[in-house]
Amino acid sequence: MTRPAPRPTVPPHTVLSPEILRISGLSVDYAGDRRVHAVSDVDIVLRRGEILGLAGESGCGKSTLAYAVNRLLRPPAEVVSGSVVFREPDGTEIDVFALDGEPLRRFRWRKIAMVFQSAMNSLNPVLTIRSQLHDVLIAHAPEMSRTDRAARCTELLELVGVDPARQAGYPHELSGGMRQRVMIAMALALEPEIMFLDEPTTALDVVVQRDILLEIDALRERLGFAIVFITHDLSLLLEISDRIVIMYAGRIVEQADTARLLDRPRHPYTIGLLESFPGLTGPRRTDLHGIPGHPPDLAQPIHGCSYAPRCPFQRPCCTERRPVLSSPDGAADLVACHAHDTTTGWEVG
Repeated sequence: MTRPAPRPTVPPHTVLSPEILRISGLSVDYAGDRRVHAVSDVDIVLRRGEILGLAGESGCGKSTLAYAVNRLLRPPAEVVSGSVVFREPDGTEIDVFALDGEPLRRFRWRKIAMVFQSAMNSLNPVLTIRSQLHDVLIAHAPEMSRTDRAARCTELLELVGVDPARQAGYPHELSGGMRQRVMIAMALALEPEIMFLDEPTTALDVVVQRDILLEIDALRERLGFAIVFITHDLSLLLEISDRIVIMYAGRIVEQADTARLLDRPRHPYTIGLLESFPGLTGPRRTDLHGIPGHPPDLAQPIHGCSYAPRCPFQRPCCTERRPVLSSPDGAADLVACHAHDTTTGWEVG
């Protein structure tokens, strides 16, 4: 069977890890009677071998961003500006938005793959697991023979801890965790260099969640791919991510290494998220605080900071001008908050 040469295992992310994906100025709208600005001016750099967490409440643009990068948007969604560039190990750059037809088909699953939200319900209920695994290889690796496809399907299921004998069964015969593993196996079919995981543990119990996360991390260590892990559960990202990006109302409001984000969050929204779930260890109990109010309507113009109406640290400047995503101390960490703008002279306390 013809297989791509194995990539070297990539250690956990460091500052020196080479860049693999760059998202620049990406904006996505949903057209209609009221145009919705779902994603606005997003910049993200993903490095080889790292797990990048993308967090934020429902409706903040996380999934729309992932669909845009993977070229999976359908009308009325449309990319209105920005670029996505994939970088090969030798430095060759691929403009993802310029791909079409056969080049785009071959790019998907070989370079970038995606496990969709509610993935365990995404399998076709009237087709066997074998048929659905074969379909991926027929579509994206048509040069494979039937024998090679069968061998690859068996290998993929073993890789994610599912008995290959289950190929003859239908999705309803598998548990939720096993269906999720099958979806991950599909995404790994052609050994992609980047995997987007959109809420991959939603609707699973905590024990199965833990097993899935351990499996994903083990596969990342073994195969060396980078991961963009999308969830509303910040506590989950704190356990598995190298870096975390916080989104609110379609924009990035904070980006930092995981340890720094936990130790010293800068944006009031990040602080609110961290205060909304309990710690499992510690000498004493802490009070939990929800975030009051509601996210803004993204079909309406937003003046100033989109978080200002819900922010306990609001100042006059917050409603007058939008804060710029920048580094307050010259480091790689970024925050979009007037509290860390040196011209305002005040700081979140």
